[in-house]
Amino acid sequence: MMKRALAVVLLGLGLAAGAVTASVQDEIRSRIAPVGVVCVQGEAECGESSAASQSASSGPRAAGEVYASACAACHDTGAAGAPKKGDVNAWSSRIDKGLETLVTHAINGYNAMPAKGGCSSCPDEEIKVAVELMVAESQ
Repeated sequence: MMKRALAVVLLGLGLAAGAVTASVQDEIRSRIAPVGVVCVQGEAECGESSAASQSASSGPRAAGEVYASACAACHDTGAAGAPKKGDVNAWSSRIDKGLETLVTHAINGYNAMPAKGGCSSCPDEEIKVAVELMVAESQ
């Protein structure tokens, strides 16, 4: 009788250990599962979601939004010698060089300013409208 009771207890512990092991393995699988997929335009695996996200793009951001996200940190404070937005004296000699030169400097970087003010994901068009905003408010 004692052997049967011991066998039942060991069997129960074995089943419980197997369930715990399966649970741990499931947790590990969920932690190392990919968080996303890379979609290449035209591949069927991506489905309509990538096409929908492309068509949902609202185009370039407004000048004020670009300025706030990419330019304000330096051009509001004058950090690293950046001319402050609205400072007519600081901007006059720069404006005299022409808008095209200012936009080129902003896109490619100039002196201490990194290319695109550090906003590598900003398209050139957004950088241009931010420069136009700073020039308009600094004349």
